[in-house]
Amino acid sequence: MEWIKKILPYIGIIIIVVLIRTFIITPVRVDGESMYPTLKNNDIIMLKKYDKKYQYGDIVILKYRNTRLVKRIIGVPKDHVKVKNKKLYINGKKVNDPYSNITNDFLLEDFGYSKIPDDYYFVMGDNRTNSADSRAIGLIKKSDILGITNFRIFPFNHIGTTK
Repeated sequence: MEWIKKILPYIGIIIIVVLIRTFIITPVRVDGESMYPTLKNNDIIMLKKYDKKYQYGDIVILKYRNTRLVKRIIGVPKDHVKVKNKKLYINGKKVNDPYSNITNDFLLEDFGYSKIPDDYYFVMGDNRTNSADSRAIGLIKKSDILGITNFRIFPFNHIGTTK
């Protein structure tokens, strides 16, 4: 009976850690260069699982097939998205997007939509010339977004917020 009292605190700690990683926050390793220069291959970022209010510019982690992708939200439900002459337009208004200067022109209609439907998002990597994103894989369902990230924990010399 004495040994149960000794291990009980450790069991409690394990349960708390599992609950935190399952429902609140967990580290994720960046795989690839699609978010360069914001994030680099093998950076470790914190995924906030509880934050489900996605908006333009958020960096999200999504599930696609059997992998996790890190992308930036470019369009939200009811938006019209296009890039023309290397400039990003959301709902007809030019948006300050530092990565559109390397983005080939496209219209949302090229993907079969006039507006982004409810519960879907248009995402792109910051490294627009090397990113499997909504231009290639289509719109992303809200249910496929695992959460938002805005904090890098590794490498240690780059710890801090990402945007």
